[in-house]
This record gives sequence, C-alpha cells and structure tokens, in this order.
Amino acid sequence: MSNDSNTLSSRILIVDDDPIVADSLAEFCRRLGHSVSTACNGNEAVSLLDEAAEREPFSLVISDVNMPRVDGLALLKQIRKRHPSLVVIMVTGYGSIESAVEAVKMGAFEFLTKPIIDEEMRVTIDKALAQHVLLEENKSLKTQLARKSGYDNIIGADHQMQKIYDLVDAVSPTKTTVLLTGESGTGKSMIAEAIHAHGPDAEGPFVTFACGSIPETLLESELFGHVKGAFTGAESDKLGKLRAADGGTLFIDEINSATPALQLKLLRVLQEKKFEPVGSHETVEVDVRFVLATNQPLDKLVAEGEFREDLYYRINVVTIKLPGLRERTGDISALAEHFVRKYSRETGKIITGMDDAVVEALVRYRWPGNVRELENAIERCVVLSRRPVLAFEDLPDTIQFQSPDGQPGFKDRRRNPWGIGPNWKPRPLRDAIQEPEKQIILAALKYNDWNRQKTAADLDINRTTLYKKIKQYELEELAAGI
Repeated sequence: MSNDSNTLSSRILIVDDDPIVADSLAEFCRRLGHSVSTACNGNEAVSLLDEAAEREPFSLVISDVNMPRVDGLALLKQIRKRHPSLVVIMVTGYGSIESAVEAVKMGAFEFLTKPIIDEEMRVTIDKALAQHVLLEENKSLKTQLARKSGYDNIIGADHQMQKIYDLVDAVSPTKTTVLLTGESGTGKSMIAEAIHAHGPDAEGPFVTFACGSIPETLLESELFGHVKGAFTGAESDKLGKLRAADGGTLFIDEINSATPALQLKLLRVLQEKKFEPVGSHETVEVDVRFVLATNQPLDKLVAEGEFREDLYYRINVVTIKLPGLRERTGDISALAEHFVRKYSRETGKIITGMDDAVVEALVRYRWPGNVRELENAIERCVVLSRRPVLAFEDLPDTIQFQSPDGQPGFKDRRRNPWGIGPNWKPRPLRDAIQEPEKQIILAALKYNDWNRQKTAADLDINRTTLYKKIKQYELEELAAGI
C-alpha cells in the first residue's frame, strides 16, 4: 500500500464494459485504501462524474478503451472538456502504438496494456493521484488570485506576494506614481501592467520605455519625441513615448539608467505633465499615469551622486519591492506549472507535468535570473522533452549540476566530468565507458520502476540489447533486491 499522504482516500472511477474486470480492478484499488465506483460505459461514467463534481469529485478515472456506444477515447475527450483537472489512465487489451499516441495526445496520463501487473498499476495510480493533487492545487491558487485581484498573469501565494497584491489593489484605482524595485527578472513589468489594467485609465494605452536598452543619444528623442530637422537623421516628426501614452500609463523601466539631462526633464514632466519635444519650443501637455522601475537601489545612487535627489523623492511616493525568486521558493512549483501549460499550448506538445526530481531541482536552485530565468528554463524543457512528463535530464545543465547549496556548479564538472585527476592513466575506451553506461541504465530502470519496455524506449535501444546489458552489468541482482 502506498504511504504517500497525497494519494490516500482518493475517489477513483473504474470504467469497463466487462463487469468481472471492473470489479477486480475496483477491489484492487480498495485494497490500496481508495474509494471506488464503477461504470459499464462512457455515458454512465459522464453522468457519475457530473453528479460527483458538485459533492465529492473523483480524482482519477481508469477506463478501458474498447467499449460499446461511447468508447474510452470519446470518454477521455469529454473528461478533458468538462473536468480538466481529472487524471485519466487508459487500459486496453488490444494495445497499439497508434492508440497509445492518440490517447496521450488527448491528455491521458498513462496508457496500459492488459494483462496488467499489479505493481505496475499501483505505481501508475500513485503517480496519477499525485498529478491530480498538483492540478487541484494550481486550480485553487488561480481561483484565489482571480477572486482576490483578478491578475491572471501573476502567480504567487507567498506571504510577500500577498502583501504586493494588497498594495497593487490599494494604489491601482488612483493615479499616484508608483516605483517598483527588485532584481532583474522578478516581474516588475507584469505588476506595472496589472496596476494599469485595474486603474482609472485601463482603456487607455500602456506604453513601455526601457532606459537601459536605448542608446544615450536617443533617450530624450524616444521619450519626448522630436521635430523634423532637430538633429542629423531627424527626417520627420516623432511623437515619442509620452504622447503615445497620453490617456493611459507610461512604464519607465530601469530608471536608474537615465542620464542626468533626462532626469532633469523627467522631473518637470512628473510635476507639471508638460514637456517640449527635442528641437521644438512648443509645450505639450499630457495626461499620463507613471509607473517606474529600478533594478538598483536608488537611495544608494542618490548618495553616490548618480541620481537626482529631488527626482528620487518625486517618484518614491508608493514603492513596491518585488522579492527574488529564491525568497519565495513556495511559488516555484506553481510558476513552473504555469509555464509548462503556456509553452505546451504554444508548441502544440502534450506535457502533463513534471516528475519529482524536476521539482526538487527547481526548488533547490538559486535562480539568479529570477522568474525570467525559470520561464526560459521551462520553455527549453518543453521544447526538448520527448515525454509527456518533464524529466530531470530535460533541465538545463546549470540546474542539473548545481552544487548542494543551489549554486550553479556545472562549469567545474564540465571541466572534469569523470574525476580525471593527476594520477589518471588512459585505458581502452570500451572499458572506460562501461561504468558510466551501467549507471545510466540503472538510473533509467529505477526511474521506470524496472519496466524494461519503457526503459528501452527511453534509452532508444531495443529490448534485446537492454536485456544483454542488464545481464552484463549484473543488474538483475539489484532488481531482485528492491
């Protein structure tokens, strides 16, 4: 019986037109400690699921593929549409690669072929129920955030993020200037968009002006605009970001990179909402709400004479500090799942989740690039993964080979991957690669709970070759001992 508290006392629905098979599988699940119901066809299953959804919903469906009237694939389609967080295991006595691929594409968690080994079914059920718990937690988190603030693109239940939501809720209805602080990649632009979306000028434009990405000679022209002939290359009038944001919000990112001249002009705009385009004597007035962001402490820059003190006090009206991702590790799993869904949709791949080793590595990593680095890492995993569940080897090397304290450690290991020291002597390559090959095969077997067929598929070798390697490295003894 599983000892995983996440999988105890779960409700499971068995769907099979053969009552002997359904009752046998139901009894097996009950012995594992679960509450079980059965249905003899897809229509009956849909009715039971809909009725239970209002009271005590099911966590898992185990369905036969070949059934009269409504078959398993049709039922799976209905479940994905009506109960998206419900996990489905498909079972068939007439397995084929085509039907398995089709089931996985439609969102099945696993596809098993009869006769089913008890241990294989037990392990699959435990993993499926763990996946259901994760989906429900994410669903609950999204519901709470939507009810609290309606910020669909912001994920986070950490207490620090809750305080940020409160600040955003309080400041959004006003037109007060807001200063966002925090390291690069912490999501300052998303908070700025949320402030705009819930502000009085939400129907107006949201315009971004990034000081750090624009050449110093073009900063003022980009922000204030210019008239034709104002400088060499100014062949026509340019409106600039301020006029583009009129009636809406201007998000000025990396304000710490603003030049002294730009800081002076910006001070006047913030105070009077007036300015002159470069090369013009005409004063332009705008109605703009300002949200600014910095990835460096402005008070320190003021003390060092790098930032105007009067501008600092003018923009430091309401300050919202965003924590680094390493300070809110409880949100990493939810953020990762969000990005998995995002890039699964964008790439058209069916990725149903991440295995435990992936989540553990993500939580342990220090994330110097914060949420942006996490998003990039998950996008890479989704693009490169060949399975419906992201595995440890899909992660970037810097995360796989991090040091115990979560710091990137790949560089040193790449220099000396097999412990080659000063006393190392060369030997035949065939002998040298045996130990790494043994460890890789052993790790793959353990990952797949010693399922030879899955392991051979993962390693892209045929089963005969795998059996020979198992015998060569005496791995059968390890299997017998587990």
